[in-house]
Amino acid sequence: MKIDKKLIKELVDHLTEFNLTELEYQDGNTKIKVSKSLRGIEQIKSSSIVSPTKAVLKNPDDSEGIRVKSPIIGTAYLAPEPGGKKFVKVGDKIKKGQTVMIVEAMKTMNHVPSTSDGVVTKILVNDGQPVEFGQPLIVLK
Repeated sequence: MKIDKKLIKELVDHLTEFNLTELEYQDGNTKIKVSKSLRGIEQIKSSSIVSPTKAVLKNPDDSEGIRVKSPIIGTAYLAPEPGGKKFVKVGDKIKKGQTVMIVEAMKTMNHVPSTSDGVVTKILVNDGQPVEFGQPLIVLK
């Protein structure tokens, strides 16, 4: 089997472009899966490149607190599986890096981490609700 390096490079570029952690491609019997570690994502965030995919933004005029926003377009899930325990609920104290929900895009489950410590004051989306890029998901105090 010959490895198509150009295709793999293109898939890896899509990971970065769409802020995905994992991507799967299938063409006939050929199946390619690429993923990147969270450490790689943190390195990208800390570089001098301005990324529009920052998950938590603090608005100066936002008196309610810090809003955790969706980094991608997809479907929001409040628990890791149907009927499972929710990642967070109102009143929970959360730590920086803790998963607050999952946004599914292209059959890939993308964990949305908090980049700030805080207490959950509001959950702004319902389980299974479609979300847009930059849409507020939860509010922290």
